[in-house]
Amino acid sequence: MKPDYISPDGRIKLYNADCMDYMATLEPNAFDLAVVDPPYGIDWGGQTKSVNTGKNWIQHEYKEWDSAPPSGEYFAEMSMVSKNQIIWGANYFQGNAPSPCWLIWDKKQEFSGATFEMAWTSFKSPAKAFRMARCEAYVGVSKIHPTQKPVKLYDWIYKNYAKEGDRILDTHLGSGSSAIAAHYAGLEFVGIELDEDYFKAAVNRFEKETAQADMFGKGAA
Repeated sequence: MKPDYISPDGRIKLYNADCMDYMATLEPNAFDLAVVDPPYGIDWGGQTKSVNTGKNWIQHEYKEWDSAPPSGEYFAEMSMVSKNQIIWGANYFQGNAPSPCWLIWDKKQEFSGATFEMAWTSFKSPAKAFRMARCEAYVGVSKIHPTQKPVKLYDWIYKNYAKEGDRILDTHLGSGSSAIAAHYAGLEFVGIELDEDYFKAAVNRFEKETAQADMFGKGAA
Protein backbone atom coordinates (compact mmCIF):
# COMPACT_ATOMS: atom_id res chain seq x y z
CA MET A 1 0.00 0.00 0.00
CA LYS A 2 1.44 3.37 -1.05
CA PRO A 3 1.58 6.20 1.54
CA ASP A 4 -0.48 9.31 0.82
CA TYR A 5 2.19 11.46 2.48
CA ILE A 6 5.92 10.93 3.11
CA SER A 7 8.02 13.43 5.06
CA PRO A 8 11.07 14.93 3.30
CA ASP A 9 13.43 12.68 5.30
CA GLY A 10 11.32 9.60 4.54
CA ARG A 11 10.84 8.59 8.19
CA ILE A 12 7.17 9.62 8.53
CA LYS A 13 4.60 7.89 6.33
CA LEU A 14 0.92 8.76 6.55
CA TYR A 15 -2.02 6.93 5.01
CA ASN A 16 -5.58 8.08 4.36
CA ALA A 17 -6.92 4.56 4.66
CA ASP A 18 -8.65 1.95 6.79
CA CYS A 19 -6.12 0.69 9.33
CA MET A 20 -7.41 -2.88 8.97
CA ASP A 21 -6.59 -2.82 5.25
CA TYR A 22 -3.09 -1.55 6.00
CA MET A 23 -2.36 -4.00 8.81
CA ALA A 24 -3.46 -6.89 6.60
CA THR A 25 -0.37 -6.20 4.46
CA LEU A 26 2.08 -6.54 7.37
CA GLU A 27 4.21 -9.35 8.75
CA PRO A 28 4.08 -10.15 12.49
CA ASN A 29 6.10 -7.72 14.66
CA ALA A 30 6.55 -5.29 11.76
CA PHE A 31 6.57 -2.43 14.29
CA ASP A 32 8.46 -2.06 17.55
CA LEU A 33 5.62 -0.16 19.21
CA ALA A 34 1.99 0.69 18.48
CA VAL A 35 0.76 3.83 20.24
CA VAL A 36 -2.94 4.12 19.48
CA ASP A 37 -5.93 6.20 20.53
CA PRO A 38 -8.89 4.47 18.88
CA PRO A 39 -12.55 5.44 19.24
CA TYR A 40 -13.92 4.65 22.71
CA GLY A 41 -17.49 4.06 21.51
CA ILE A 42 -19.00 6.73 23.80
CA ASP A 43 -20.25 9.11 21.07
CA TRP A 44 -17.85 11.76 22.26
CA GLY A 45 -18.58 13.87 19.20
CA GLY A 46 -22.17 14.23 20.36
CA GLN A 47 -21.08 17.20 22.46
CA THR A 48 -20.87 19.20 19.24
CA LYS A 49 -24.66 19.10 19.05
CA SER A 50 -24.97 21.03 22.31
CA VAL A 51 -21.76 23.03 22.53
CA ASN A 52 -21.43 25.14 25.70
CA THR A 53 -20.40 28.56 24.44
CA GLY A 54 -20.36 29.87 28.01
CA LYS A 55 -17.43 27.55 28.73
CA ASN A 56 -15.74 28.30 25.41
CA TRP A 57 -16.16 24.80 24.04
CA ILE A 58 -14.88 24.51 20.49
CA GLN A 59 -17.58 23.45 18.06
CA HIS A 60 -16.29 20.69 15.80
CA GLU A 61 -18.20 19.25 12.88
CA TYR A 62 -20.27 16.31 14.10
CA LYS A 63 -18.94 13.00 12.84
CA GLU A 64 -19.86 9.47 13.90
CA TRP A 65 -16.30 8.16 14.29
CA ASP A 66 -16.89 7.47 18.02
CA SER A 67 -20.20 5.66 17.65
CA ALA A 68 -18.67 2.23 18.42
CA PRO A 69 -15.41 0.86 19.86
CA PRO A 70 -13.00 -1.13 17.69
CA SER A 71 -13.69 -4.81 17.16
CA GLY A 72 -11.78 -7.65 18.77
CA GLU A 73 -10.30 -8.28 15.33
CA TYR A 74 -8.70 -4.82 15.40
CA PHE A 75 -6.97 -5.43 18.73
CA ALA A 76 -5.79 -8.89 17.64
CA GLU A 77 -4.36 -7.56 14.38
CA MET A 78 -2.70 -4.54 16.00
CA SER A 79 -1.09 -6.76 18.65
CA MET A 80 0.17 -9.16 16.00
CA VAL A 81 1.92 -6.50 13.91
CA SER A 82 3.61 -4.74 16.86
CA LYS A 83 6.01 -6.00 19.53
CA ASN A 84 4.57 -3.71 22.22
CA GLN A 85 1.42 -1.65 22.53
CA ILE A 86 0.15 1.47 24.32
CA ILE A 87 -3.63 1.78 23.99
CA TRP A 88 -5.36 4.97 25.13
CA GLY A 89 -8.92 4.59 26.37
CA ALA A 90 -8.40 0.94 27.19
CA ASN A 91 -10.50 1.36 30.33
CA TYR A 92 -13.49 1.44 27.96
CA PHE A 93 -12.62 -1.85 26.27
CA GLN A 94 -13.37 -5.39 27.40
CA GLY A 95 -10.81 -8.13 27.76
CA ASN A 96 -7.63 -6.22 28.64
CA ALA A 97 -4.85 -8.52 29.77
CA PRO A 98 -3.45 -7.76 33.25
CA SER A 99 -0.69 -5.15 33.13
CA PRO A 100 1.37 -3.46 35.86
CA CYS A 101 2.16 -0.59 33.49
CA TRP A 102 -0.93 1.53 32.99
CA LEU A 103 -0.19 5.12 31.96
CA ILE A 104 -2.27 8.16 32.78
CA TRP A 105 -2.39 11.71 31.52
CA ASP A 106 -3.14 13.75 34.64
CA LYS A 107 -4.80 16.98 33.45
CA LYS A 108 -4.16 18.69 36.81
CA GLN A 109 -7.47 20.52 37.02
CA GLU A 110 -11.12 19.86 37.76
CA PHE A 111 -13.65 20.29 34.97
CA SER A 112 -16.77 18.59 33.64
CA GLY A 113 -14.88 15.95 31.66
CA ALA A 114 -12.35 13.31 32.67
CA THR A 115 -9.57 14.77 34.83
CA PHE A 116 -7.20 12.05 33.64
CA GLU A 117 -7.02 9.58 30.77
CA MET A 118 -5.74 6.01 30.94
CA ALA A 119 -3.69 3.84 28.61
CA TRP A 120 -3.06 0.10 28.87
CA THR A 121 0.44 -1.05 27.91
CA SER A 122 2.14 -4.37 27.23
CA PHE A 123 5.17 -3.30 29.27
CA LYS A 124 6.02 -4.91 32.61
CA SER A 125 7.46 -1.79 34.24
CA PRO A 126 5.67 0.23 36.97
CA ALA A 127 2.67 2.44 36.18
CA LYS A 128 3.54 6.05 35.33
CA ALA A 129 1.81 9.43 35.02
CA PHE A 130 2.34 12.30 32.61
CA ARG A 131 1.19 15.56 34.20
CA MET A 132 0.14 18.51 32.07
CA ALA A 133 -2.78 20.82 32.70
CA ARG A 134 -5.43 21.09 30.00
CA CYS A 135 -4.92 24.84 29.83
CA GLU A 136 -1.21 24.31 29.15
CA ALA A 137 -1.93 21.59 26.59
CA TYR A 138 -4.31 23.68 24.52
CA VAL A 139 -3.47 27.36 25.06
CA GLY A 140 -2.45 28.88 21.74
CA VAL A 141 -3.08 25.56 19.98
CA SER A 142 -5.61 25.19 17.19
CA LYS A 143 -7.48 21.94 17.87
CA ILE A 144 -8.23 20.15 14.62
CA HIS A 145 -9.71 17.06 16.29
CA PRO A 146 -12.12 16.92 19.25
CA THR A 147 -9.96 14.44 21.19
CA GLN A 148 -6.60 15.91 20.24
CA LYS A 149 -3.76 15.00 22.60
CA PRO A 150 -0.72 17.25 23.11
CA VAL A 151 2.54 16.62 21.29
CA LYS A 152 4.34 16.73 24.63
CA LEU A 153 2.41 13.66 25.79
CA TYR A 154 3.82 11.69 22.86
CA ASP A 155 7.27 13.19 23.47
CA TRP A 156 7.08 11.72 26.97
CA ILE A 157 5.86 8.34 25.70
CA TYR A 158 8.60 8.01 23.11
CA LYS A 159 11.28 9.12 25.57
CA ASN A 160 10.26 6.43 28.04
CA TYR A 161 9.01 3.58 25.84
CA ALA A 162 10.85 3.85 22.51
CA LYS A 163 14.39 4.36 21.30
CA GLU A 164 15.81 6.14 18.28
CA GLY A 165 15.27 4.14 15.11
CA ASP A 166 12.22 2.25 16.40
CA ARG A 167 9.25 1.80 14.07
CA ILE A 168 6.05 3.27 15.55
CA LEU A 169 2.49 2.59 14.41
CA ASP A 170 -0.53 4.81 15.06
CA THR A 171 -3.71 3.31 13.61
CA HIS A 172 -5.85 6.39 14.37
CA LEU A 173 -3.75 9.44 13.50
CA GLY A 174 -6.41 12.06 14.31
CA SER A 175 -4.73 15.43 14.80
CA GLY A 176 -1.22 14.17 13.98
CA SER A 177 0.33 14.87 17.41
CA SER A 178 1.94 11.42 17.45
CA ALA A 179 3.58 12.00 14.07
CA ILE A 180 4.98 15.40 15.07
CA ALA A 181 6.54 13.92 18.21
CA ALA A 182 7.98 11.01 16.21
CA HIS A 183 9.66 13.50 13.88
CA TYR A 184 11.34 15.17 16.86
CA ALA A 185 12.39 11.84 18.37
CA GLY A 186 14.08 10.45 15.27
CA LEU A 187 11.65 7.57 14.93
CA GLU A 188 10.29 5.69 11.93
CA PHE A 189 6.53 6.28 12.01
CA VAL A 190 3.40 5.17 10.18
CA GLY A 191 0.11 6.91 10.88
CA ILE A 192 -3.27 5.94 9.45
CA GLU A 193 -6.41 8.06 9.37
CA LEU A 194 -9.66 7.00 7.71
CA ASP A 195 -11.42 10.39 7.68
CA GLU A 196 -10.22 12.48 4.73
CA ASP A 197 -10.85 15.83 6.44
CA TYR A 198 -8.88 14.90 9.55
CA PHE A 199 -6.13 13.39 7.41
CA LYS A 200 -5.65 16.55 5.36
CA ALA A 201 -5.69 18.71 8.50
CA ALA A 202 -3.14 16.43 10.21
CA VAL A 203 -0.78 16.54 7.22
CA ASN A 204 -1.05 20.33 7.08
CA ARG A 205 -0.35 20.58 10.81
CA PHE A 206 2.60 18.18 10.57
CA GLU A 207 4.21 20.12 7.73
CA LYS A 208 3.68 23.48 9.42
CA GLU A 209 4.88 22.50 12.90
CA THR A 210 7.86 20.40 11.88
CA ALA A 211 9.04 23.08 9.44
CA GLN A 212 8.88 25.64 12.23
CA ALA A 213 10.67 23.29 14.61
CA ASP A 214 13.44 22.57 12.13
CA MET A 215 13.92 26.28 11.46
CA PHE A 216 13.60 27.73 14.96
CA GLY A 217 14.02 24.74 17.30
CA LYS A 218 11.56 22.33 18.84
CA GLY A 219 8.60 23.98 20.53
CA ALA A 220 5.25 22.47 19.60
CA ALA A 221 2.64 21.94 22.33
